[in-house]
Amino acid sequence: MADSGQAVAATNDSVAGYTTSNVLHQLESDTAVIDHVRSADAVEIEVGANDVAYGQACGTSVDCYSPKIAPMEKNLASIVARVHDLTSGHKVLVVLLDYWSVWLGGQYAAAKGEAYVAAAEQVTDDVNASIKSVAGSSGSAYVDLRAAFKGPDYAYDETQYLSNDGDHPNAAGHEQIADATVAVIEKALHL
Repeated sequence: MADSGQAVAATNDSVAGYTTSNVLHQLESDTAVIDHVRSADAVEIEVGANDVAYGQACGTSVDCYSPKIAPMEKNLASIVARVHDLTSGHKVLVVLLDYWSVWLGGQYAAAKGEAYVAAAEQVTDDVNASIKSVAGSSGSAYVDLRAAFKGPDYAYDETQYLSNDGDHPNAAGHEQIADATVAVIEKALHL
């Protein structure tokens, strides 16, 4: 890690578009992913936004997305439990990352109108509360990416950290994610 001077090797097993059920299946059946997790000292998990992806059927109706939160939270808890099962021979740090927005963010969200912004904020609140709850109940570290992108009161415009699709991070956004994650890992490991 940059601050501690310790060398770190990383493997990225993420797949674009995966939901919590996809990641759980990956941890149960993909031998390469299973082997990577078995040998890991730390496992970072950021999943859940695709479980509540914005769709025309629900539009900005938060109530339409709400039934998707409990299964997402249950799957995330199962993912963390599976990681612990796979690493039962040694201690592993599980790090759960939340979201700055589960839909479009910053000026991209604002361009969709107030109803979109309000719904995106509420669905993000619900997803992040679930992620934080799983982190707390499982003893996992928790990274508040919303604070990293939008400030401690979630009041800043995060557009500067978003790619042109308005959803995914750009290079500066990836730096924010890395810095926030490193800080949490170093604190958890007392480095």
